[in-house]
Amino acid sequence: MNPIIYHNPKCGTSRNTLAMLKQAGTEPEVIEYLKTPPSRETLEKLIKDSGLTVREILRKKGTPYEDLGLDDEKWTDTQLIDFIEEHPILMNRPFVTTDKGTRLCRPSDVLLEILDEEQIGAFTKEDGEIVIPAKG
Repeated sequence: MNPIIYHNPKCGTSRNTLAMLKQAGTEPEVIEYLKTPPSRETLEKLIKDSGLTVREILRKKGTPYEDLGLDDEKWTDTQLIDFIEEHPILMNRPFVTTDKGTRLCRPSDVLLEILDEEQIGAFTKEDGEIVIPAKG
């Protein structure tokens, strides 16, 4: 299975994660989730398989999170997923699925949990932060 990344090209973390996938020699399926949001079933599976709660995958910055009052604990998981379906920007990114599992790769280093570091080799993020140092 080729990895799948739910990607936002405007997000540095998402770009770094995609670059790591490509450097590992994989051909990831790139889903720009703001243009093609995941179905409810897929969204529920991503959340379940990542081991996170619906609340843990909500993005606050640059979203209608506060305007919708989502910090109020009254909202059920079902209702929160309804909000994500209506406003896909509420879903944090990037989610990545590989043969080894599903993770919200925030920070991008989380990808190493579901991809062999040896596959990637040395890797430096856009901002110059070294994720995997060069050997030797």
